[in-house]
Amino acid sequence: MNRFSLHGQVAVVIGGTGVLGGAMARGLSAAAAAVAVVGRSAKRGQAVVDDIVATGGRAIFVAADAGVRQQLVAARNTIVDRLGAPQVLLNAAGGNDPHVTVTADLLFEDIDLTAWQQSLDLNLTAGVLLPCQVFGPPMVAAGRGSIINIASITAHVPLSRVVAYSAAKAAVVSLTKFLAREWAPAVRVNSITPGFFPGEQNRRLLFDDSGQPSARGQQILQHTPMDRFGDPDELVGAAVFLASHAASSFVTGTDLRVDGGFLSTTI
Repeated sequence: MNRFSLHGQVAVVIGGTGVLGGAMARGLSAAAAAVAVVGRSAKRGQAVVDDIVATGGRAIFVAADAGVRQQLVAARNTIVDRLGAPQVLLNAAGGNDPHVTVTADLLFEDIDLTAWQQSLDLNLTAGVLLPCQVFGPPMVAAGRGSIINIASITAHVPLSRVVAYSAAKAAVVSLTKFLAREWAPAVRVNSITPGFFPGEQNRRLLFDDSGQPSARGQQILQHTPMDRFGDPDELVGAAVFLASHAASSFVTGTDLRVDGGFLSTTI
């Protein structure tokens, strides 16, 4: 089981202040990595750090907007000074914007271009491009590293009319494959596609006021062979596997689906 140990490694989790990012940050720490939680919310980021420290791990919070290169560079310098050079980068920043979600009242042809660009900036530029540009080259120079991008099932199938989010996440998968080829063999670059995991943004869509699955939630469950939603901790194994060179040294350019079988179901 030492193959899955991240002892002696430094892991950076961009968007570690969120539900899924926080769970994976805690999981990387449980695998013995020193973890830098990077995000905009000091309150939520420090809560993740406190959880890690309380269980004997080593972690720091670094405030940065992933969409601002200068802030990412400053974050990288802080992490190197306080923890050491990162060997793992997990990009978990992103989210859907209702202003670019097609509805009966908002047709595709009426989507505002500014809102569209903001969604692409959040999920693709800040979500993957800039963090990889800032943290990737030092890993390449060092000759070893693992980058893990968080994609979405909407990257693979048109879903819920979240058109801008879907387009951005499809680009995340494509960019992951490009970087896997570009930075091999020094740095491995992979993505994880989560299924439906209740979080801050989608809880109202998945559950009604009584806490039971909503009509939309029931549709999703009927399409999910595992017949339930995912628990954030169920992403930890995938993250640790891809982070560990000993466990996944020949894995790069792949998209690892943790979706309860959702994408395997057609009828």
